[in-house]
Amino acid sequence: MTSLRVVGGQPLRGRVRVPGDKSVSHRALLLGALAEGVSIVRGLSPGDDVARTADAVRALGATVDGHQIHGGRNRLREPDRVLEVGNSGTTLRLTAGLCAGFDWLTVLAGDASIARRPMDRIAEPLRRMGARVDGRDGGRLPPLTVRGGGLESIDYDMPVASAQVKSAILLAGLSAEGETVVREPVPTRAHTEEMLAEAGADILVEEGDEEGAEDGADGGADGGRTIRLRPSSLHPFELDVPGDPSQAAFWVVAACIVPGSDLVVDDVYLGPARAGFLDVLAAMGADVERVGERSLRARHSPDLHGTKVGGDQIPGLIDEIPVLAVAAAVADGATTFAGAGELRVKESDRVATITSELCAFGVKVEPTDDGLVVHGGVLRGAEVRSHGDHRVAMAMAVAAMAADGDSIVGGWEAVATSYPGFEDDLRRCVGR
Repeated sequence: MTSLRVVGGQPLRGRVRVPGDKSVSHRALLLGALAEGVSIVRGLSPGDDVARTADAVRALGATVDGHQIHGGRNRLREPDRVLEVGNSGTTLRLTAGLCAGFDWLTVLAGDASIARRPMDRIAEPLRRMGARVDGRDGGRLPPLTVRGGGLESIDYDMPVASAQVKSAILLAGLSAEGETVVREPVPTRAHTEEMLAEAGADILVEEGDEEGAEDGADGGADGGRTIRLRPSSLHPFELDVPGDPSQAAFWVVAACIVPGSDLVVDDVYLGPARAGFLDVLAAMGADVERVGERSLRARHSPDLHGTKVGGDQIPGLIDEIPVLAVAAAVADGATTFAGAGELRVKESDRVATITSELCAFGVKVEPTDDGLVVHGGVLRGAEVRSHGDHRVAMAMAVAAMAADGDSIVGGWEAVATSYPGFEDDLRRCVGR
């Protein structure tokens, strides 16, 4: 187990460029595997999660060679081995959706964390479409087996806001008979819909209560969204993967809470359902501004104050809550995160791990069933753990930057899941 030692109080200056967006990278690989020809994708996330998806599409018969993905339905085949997804729930859920459309057997397995993460949320709609999906605990937990082919479309009301579940259904819907409809009461990340459209899929997205929906159903009241997809053949595409806003959030918060900091984060995707963390920081009084279309400048913000985060905000910033909790830890007053029960089924139980590790820094944190309450105070240097969770590891590194004294973040190897260059970027930002 590796550790990161952080000297607190060192200001961050200059510019940093975060890795390619992880969500976009997963989808680019899977859609490139389906597209008939050679797709060009530059700037894929270098983390282990995306490497697992690349390995999966290779096992399915596609070729990933540098920036080039050679795909097509006729190239794809039944994998001759178990697809090992490591710690990547996105790889498992989205690959299961793709494979449900083919008449073969796929087995997907991962590490101990994946073995605890719920998969019934994709298994249930895929079964309704005609796939046979099984796993441990009555088909709820991995390893997961998928016997696909012969799918029929469904009209599915999302019971939980999840871009991964939506994407699994849409990937299966590419091979289903008829029109697949997914209804989101709360819009989630739209990468799959956007990229399917770019690749020529027969897809329609209806925002809010837009007119024209069939059978009297609207496009989702009060800001919801309805996606309609018909069976489609995809054509190759070219894509430069933008920087990951979830990774940018670590640097933005760090600059806001460490005195003397003035940092620019370049080339960040700030599209729909991905910039919610900026709204929370604005509500807290953070000094953050957009520079052009894709850069963010963050400066030390000594007057941060507590706020309330919940409701429709949560799906757009669920991955940023660990580091927003760090911002809350130095803010004046209390910050409440509610309606975030999804935190409990991430790489770790993030309600529990954020609570325990911020408490180690001397912060008062109250866990709740669906979130937490963070009371601002003064961070003291501490020895903390990642619990095998990349976002907890990096969030605790950010807390350590603002702490009084030195800190140790144990289990630092977890950051390889999404941002293996984080430590190098940190040294550059504080070494100016």
